[in-house]
Amino acid sequence: MKKKLNSLFLFLATIVMVGCTNVEDAPVTEKETAPQEVTTENTNQDSEKQDATPTVAEEPVAEETPTETSDDPFAGYKRIEVDGGDLSGYRGPNVVVDIGYGDREYWAFTNEYGQLVRVIADEIILQDDRNEPVLSSGRYYSDEAKVPGVESDVLDEGHIIADSLGGVSNAYNITPQDSTLNRHGDQAYLEDAIRKAGGATNFEAIITYPNIETQIPSHYQYTYTLRGNEIVDSFDNVNSDEVNESLGLTESEPSDSTTSTADGDISSVDTNGNGQVTIKEAEAAGYSMPITSDHWLYQYMDDRDGDGLVGE
Repeated sequence: MKKKLNSLFLFLATIVMVGCTNVEDAPVTEKETAPQEVTTENTNQDSEKQDATPTVAEEPVAEETPTETSDDPFAGYKRIEVDGGDLSGYRGPNVVVDIGYGDREYWAFTNEYGQLVRVIADEIILQDDRNEPVLSSGRYYSDEAKVPGVESDVLDEGHIIADSLGGVSNAYNITPQDSTLNRHGDQAYLEDAIRKAGGATNFEAIITYPNIETQIPSHYQYTYTLRGNEIVDSFDNVNSDEVNESLGLTESEPSDSTTSTADGDISSVDTNGNGQVTIKEAEAAGYSMPITSDHWLYQYMDDRDGDGLVGE
């Protein structure tokens, strides 16, 4: 009987010990499993953040690269030097040339066909006929470059930036331009406006052509600043008088011509035919200085200080 009871107690004790062992092991397993799941999720999140980081860093670099190149107006052009009085009508393709007389910096650009397509200048500085070697004609040079097309009877050797505004006379500043437009039309008006203002800033000329084979422009557009005001002059390379007449804009105009007056013919004084009379031209024609505002020549001369006297 005692042996049976001892066997029963031993059996029950074994069961209790096995049960306690299972109970103690269970929470340990859950505690170890839970952190493993959390660790796995954190690792995935960190990996995703690391993968995203390079993409964000590369974006601004790609955007800044073209900006630096576009700020350089000379990019893609070969800079060369050409004498201001070079009469050759040849222009090189894709080049940039300084066409400012003396220390002036006026930059002219050609396209791949050698056509003059753009001229820029931060500041237009007027000709100084008292301190610069200006000829009696009012020009720096006795002649202008023979760009193909200027041999025409109706086309002038037209300056993009006139002598009076400090421009030279080589092919990079000359285009075949309608004579009326150059001497009395829009081209002459804008040059006169800049002279009267004492110069200009932020100057840009855009020249366009009807095709790639000609050196005769079809259109000009000038943008410049006078006394803080931006001016835009845009016109075709045509006879402006004929255009105005065809539009019926000249019928009511007075009959007197800009090339003659009661006292004389301006062509006998205006030796370079640009519609303006310099002090040297007036003196060479026999007129004494100063020219007053009531003199017939005054309207064709540049009264820079606006006091009614020229050449005082």
